[in-house]
Amino acid sequence: MAAGKFSLRLSLASLLTLILALVWAGYGFKQESARPPTAEAAAFAFPDLYEASIAELQAGLAKGQFTSVDLVKAYFARIEEVNLQGPTLRAVIETNPSALAQAAALDAERRTKGARGPLHGIPILLKDNIATVHSEGMNTTAGSFALLGSVVPRDAHVAAKLRAAGAILLGKANLSEWANFRGIVPSGFSGRGGQASSPYVPLGDPCGSSSGSGIGSAIGLAAAALGSETDGSIVCPSSFNNLVGIKPTVGLTSRDGVVPISEHQDTVGPMARSVTDAAVILSVIAGPDPRDNFTLAQPPVVPDYTTALKKDALRGARLGVPRRFFDGVNSDVVAAFNTSLDTMRGLGATIVDPADFPDFDEFVASNNETIVLNVDFKVDVNKYISELVEVPTGVKDLADLIAFNIAHANEELVPPFWTDQSQFITSENTTVDQAFFDAVAADKDLGATRGIDATLQTFNLDAILLPTDVSSTPAAIAGYPIVTVPLGFLPADTPLAPAAPVRASGPNQPFGLSFLGTAFSEFALVSFAFAYEQATHTRLKQLAFAEAIPKTQLADVVGK
Repeated sequence: MAAGKFSLRLSLASLLTLILALVWAGYGFKQESARPPTAEAAAFAFPDLYEASIAELQAGLAKGQFTSVDLVKAYFARIEEVNLQGPTLRAVIETNPSALAQAAALDAERRTKGARGPLHGIPILLKDNIATVHSEGMNTTAGSFALLGSVVPRDAHVAAKLRAAGAILLGKANLSEWANFRGIVPSGFSGRGGQASSPYVPLGDPCGSSSGSGIGSAIGLAAAALGSETDGSIVCPSSFNNLVGIKPTVGLTSRDGVVPISEHQDTVGPMARSVTDAAVILSVIAGPDPRDNFTLAQPPVVPDYTTALKKDALRGARLGVPRRFFDGVNSDVVAAFNTSLDTMRGLGATIVDPADFPDFDEFVASNNETIVLNVDFKVDVNKYISELVEVPTGVKDLADLIAFNIAHANEELVPPFWTDQSQFITSENTTVDQAFFDAVAADKDLGATRGIDATLQTFNLDAILLPTDVSSTPAAIAGYPIVTVPLGFLPADTPLAPAAPVRASGPNQPFGLSFLGTAFSEFALVSFAFAYEQATHTRLKQLAFAEAIPKTQLADVVGK
């Protein structure tokens, strides 16, 4: 009888262990085991696409567990589940009709020649302001019907570098139309893509303008994505979507072939689920390009940013906190930020708190960024359109874009939330004058010389720390880099803000921590971010809401 009870307890315990293992596996956690799995078991352990790293995908491809064709099929199915069905996240404007053929070719190349590198056969989403050759079957429109069918002269430089590295350009991610420079419109809306929303808060603000890139990376609609930033458009959607985002120094990655806002502030960077994946992608897309003269000022050798991935990188680092930027920051965010400082102290960092900008009052009072962006947009977007091979809608410049939107108001100026194009109109009425040149110089002085650089020098700092919500503008006007990592989540009892049409906040909404530095200091920032990430593993402490997590996995497509 005693033996029978023991047997029953054992079977119940085994059953409980099995159930917990299945639950953990379904949510992307890795269970520690006293002994490694058998070779046979490992061969069938497909990576969970919600969280799979580039290295895990590459390992599976190398072992022949699955192919790049399988990956594309799985990602396409995942997009289908949640993009226009289910929670209708509207993260992706269009998928690449050539992706399966490209995947098959890369699979064949792997078999005959081996892999080109860590991105060989890996599907990546591109924000829909990053050009891809029209013959491939995708548009490049900045989310606007005005550029639908337009023929670009070539791939954007960053897209060409991804292709050369063997990446598969899976599709175009939705964005705030014209990178949030049309007017006062909710983040994540474009005429072509509709209103994107968060996978963490139903109808939540995904932040802009790289909103679709953020959503798609967050829930595994691709391995990672590219976004672009003028002021906040990589780091904010990375923060709101629980991601790592790297906003590079202006001039580290080329803007050739990217629908512009400002040559003085635009930059292209990766959005991924880990610092490692972001570093892999940045190492590929960084480098000089004769078509973007800003890139000719970068250091002669592009680092391999993956060599910055050191868990002890914070030991001996001096990091400063400019507290005057914190006015209005959510108290839960501030509390989590303060806890992160203790974590970094525990990892050997010295925290200088406060370490305020010497020119803070002038910085806050300045309107120079507005002047620069308004003028730059008119000049730069007119130049971009003039270099297109063909524009079926006939638009030739910003004035035509304004007229197009009025003529196609039912598609572009959609009531009640998306009717505004005041930013377009303001920009159209600008001229390149002395006030513009003065504003450009003042921005560099306030943001860089007497801002970030002065703060770093005054307090002998290696980097600056800020909640991501308030980190973007100093780096934007200076043209300096930011790396953001997951920091925390709003409490589960946070009230749902009204949906107008998206919610400003809600339960479990993610937020991020930013590391800022001087020009071309990405290597150090990546190392600090990696050390913090590895000590905290914040990302998987909160998953997306259930309906927003696609169910399709590699097991559903391999061999089918």
